[in-house]
Amino acid sequence: MTVAERHPWERSYPEGCRWDAPIEIGPLPTLLDRAAAQWADKSAIEYHGRRISFRELAALVDRLASGLLAAGIGPGSTVALHLPNTPWHPVCFFALARAGARIVHLSALDARRELAHKLRDSGARQVITTDFPALLDSAGWLLEQEVAQEVFVARDSFWHDAETPACPAPLRPLEALLDAAPPAIWPERKPDDVLLLQYTGGTTGLPKGAMLTHGNLTASVSIYRSWRDRTALTPGEQRVMLVLPLFHIYALTAVFLRHIADGNELLLRPRFDAASALDDIEKRRVTVFPGVPTMWIALLNQPGLEKRDLSSLRSTTSGGAPLPFEVQQRLQAVTGRQLGGGWGMTETGPAGTRVTPDAPQRPGMIGLPLPGIEIRIVSLDDPTQVLPAGETGEIAIRGPNVFKGYWNKPEATDAAFRDGFFLTGDIGRMDEGGFITLVDRRKNMIISGGFNVYPAAIEQAIYEHPDVAECIVIGIPDAYRGEAAKAFVTLRQGAPGLTLDALLAFLRDRVGRHEMPAALEIRETLPRSPTGKLLASALREEARAAATSADSLP
Repeated sequence: MTVAERHPWERSYPEGCRWDAPIEIGPLPTLLDRAAAQWADKSAIEYHGRRISFRELAALVDRLASGLLAAGIGPGSTVALHLPNTPWHPVCFFALARAGARIVHLSALDARRELAHKLRDSGARQVITTDFPALLDSAGWLLEQEVAQEVFVARDSFWHDAETPACPAPLRPLEALLDAAPPAIWPERKPDDVLLLQYTGGTTGLPKGAMLTHGNLTASVSIYRSWRDRTALTPGEQRVMLVLPLFHIYALTAVFLRHIADGNELLLRPRFDAASALDDIEKRRVTVFPGVPTMWIALLNQPGLEKRDLSSLRSTTSGGAPLPFEVQQRLQAVTGRQLGGGWGMTETGPAGTRVTPDAPQRPGMIGLPLPGIEIRIVSLDDPTQVLPAGETGEIAIRGPNVFKGYWNKPEATDAAFRDGFFLTGDIGRMDEGGFITLVDRRKNMIISGGFNVYPAAIEQAIYEHPDVAECIVIGIPDAYRGEAAKAFVTLRQGAPGLTLDALLAFLRDRVGRHEMPAALEIRETLPRSPTGKLLASALREEARAAATSADSLP
């Protein structure tokens, strides 16, 4: 097989971009060391009006890493970060990497049961959090339940003027670790050492810890930085909105680590608010705004958006979940710029694909494999069978960014790989130019009357309805077809009611007969993950519970 046959995407690469570009792989602290040396006095992070230079960030990292080592936290230790978007996250993340520890991310919105599972499964005995009331409550509970052995609390007022309560015993103030003497030599870290246990769940079972190494994360950053197209931005000159949660791999690597390496300033925000985000764009002249679909939908629904000054924006991207094609078109019309995007997963760190400026404009387009990454489409029945261009199957990927496996789950790890490629569970197809279209998640697929029905395709069509704000489509039991599609919809403010008959009439020329929803439910809100992603899994679980309850009735 020729290179052109194995790597058809290379012929579609933008001028000046090479798939075989050198990918830098090394221990993560080196990334910050280089940035601090190159951009020393430049602002790295802006938080509540305070600017933290690259030099100051690196100095705080070294001070905390010294304190962690003095406290017995180093190689072999696993520490959980239960932090929102404050500067303590970057400081703690790099400090733990410097000290040689493993890191576990806890979501600020995790239920207590999920927190306990992640700590027990990972073996983390220490937790670092901050003095936000909800987080302090959870930290106290973890100690009471003896799930955590130690909890360190960082004051948010360290970064700006704010009244914060004293650290309650037996929780320990993190700042007390900042005064330790540095070690004679830092622990040696190798690229293959596991740095991050990033928990990823899916729709069934308990979350699994994806083992991401120092090399995986530095490779992902290098891969992103190796991409070149006409939208490329000058390093050191960008102001980046960082409102995506840092406990999520998209924000951590594709935004935070990548832009630290590029010497750009990060406007760090603890939570997303559409009105505040627009103010930041106008007043602080944001140039780069990475978001997720729910953020873009919220911005589009802001009154008077067309009158706001968005001229500073140079790059807007969407990730974390598929963006409805209709939403993408509307957003590009408002901003006057093409919305960038791509595809990736927790297990890929999350580098995967990139949409080029001249990529075909069609629903589900996720672009070309990024430099150093190989992707192929394999049979859903036999993952060793590689499918030709145009055929639909499972997306399989390999590269230096792909994770090492699932923590303490060798069987799950073995099942996830074939011939060195990670089987993603995503369904897609690749055309002859190497452009990949994402069809749906394999676990979301509905088998209706013997046909494969992909909820994402139906959702794309429903989003074209002018009265629809958001939607989720799932499969429900159907006596005739086995399964059928059901649509859950929220409506735009002021929109009239929507009936199933009216929706079916609208969809008549947009989806096939076998894809037509058999049911419609209008809701005020739809369930979301902690990162704002719409959760079809919650609705599927709700439907299963309702069906079980109905079956148990006399």
